[in-house]
Amino acid sequence: MDLLEYQAKELFHQVGIPVLPSQPIAQLSELKHLHIRYPVVLKSQVHSGGRGRAGGIRFVQNTIDAVAAAQAIFSLPILGEYPEVILAEARYDTQEEFFLSILLDYQLQRPVLMGSAKGGIDVETLLKHTQKVVLDQGFSPFYARRLATKMGLKGRLIHGVSTILEKMYQLFIEKDLDLIEINPLAVSASGEVMALDGKITVNDTALSRHLDLLSFLTPKADRPSTVTPQGNIVTTPPQKPRWLGSKDKGGNVGIIGNGSGLTLTTWDLILNQKGKPIGAFIIEEKSSSKSLIKQLGIAIDKILNIAEVEVILINIVSSEQTSDLVAEAMKDYCQPLEVTSDNEEQLSRPTSANSAHQRKVNPNLNSNAVKWVLRLATGDLESRETSFGDLPIHCFEDLNEAVKKTVALISN
Repeated sequence: MDLLEYQAKELFHQVGIPVLPSQPIAQLSELKHLHIRYPVVLKSQVHSGGRGRAGGIRFVQNTIDAVAAAQAIFSLPILGEYPEVILAEARYDTQEEFFLSILLDYQLQRPVLMGSAKGGIDVETLLKHTQKVVLDQGFSPFYARRLATKMGLKGRLIHGVSTILEKMYQLFIEKDLDLIEINPLAVSASGEVMALDGKITVNDTALSRHLDLLSFLTPKADRPSTVTPQGNIVTTPPQKPRWLGSKDKGGNVGIIGNGSGLTLTTWDLILNQKGKPIGAFIIEEKSSSKSLIKQLGIAIDKILNIAEVEVILINIVSSEQTSDLVAEAMKDYCQPLEVTSDNEEQLSRPTSANSAHQRKVNPNLNSNAVKWVLRLATGDLESRETSFGDLPIHCFEDLNEAVKKTVALISN
């Protein structure tokens, strides 16, 4: 799960990493009650990089300029993603910019500290000057100072940057992160350091241990269209699940997950257990509850058309409310079919996603032969298992257990 900048900075603040005064803006009217003094910078909150070059970061001097700039940013897709939130933040005078990162290297199976004395948006220069320190043993301040020294820092900067690295590692361990990054870490004329931008990737398999982080997945209201400053209406296309097929033949496990990172992690775990995924449908990670259920229905209908699929593993990490809706939808979906008077096979009762009328089911689908494994990271597991009754749905909270069950069903 990748966090947005303002969410990452909330976690930075919790461990004492210095961040500027800021205010998330979801509605233009909130700019009239901004608690930050002008001038400020408005920053589009999307997951992709390159916001500055795309026009997603703007400096404003007053409320009138801020409203116009925010309206333009809300209407600007960056790599296909429209921002739901804009971060208004105080400006900062910088003398130097550094890059700091801690990532989990899966090949080395060790955390790696990385740093560059040339931080900022020039990626080629940043990478050219990047230094790294592999943590062979448990972390100690020595590793942080070693990286600062390898970056070419001197005097007070060694202590300042080392302190930031120590706090980053604290957050890295406490929240089970795959990645924590500050770029740039700005340095003022007085030697003060400040995290101007941040990136955090949470390990999806550990989310059930960090319920506080699930608040970042709270579904947002659907925003079908936005009016640009020129009066044009930009319609956001409806979200659809993306298909990722396997290049290897002989697969028999279908995967559905919300978010690329979560889905790919599920795929890797199945491979590690000697399972054979045939492909996966990826639901948009930040979808609203309504959109998630709709995309789930589309993904299920399409994956059931693949004759080779024997087991479908659905992995959803979201709020408890959304997880309850998913469980209810799956319960309705797996109800036995009945033949109506007009010879159409239908569900005996409507699904949660379509309560106005009964959902017609394609009689050619292999839904009766498929086995279902459902992993929901939040909510009451026992009550869900009870509600499923004799339905062929195996429900889990732990992803590893869900994967083991999926592979076991294939083996049987």
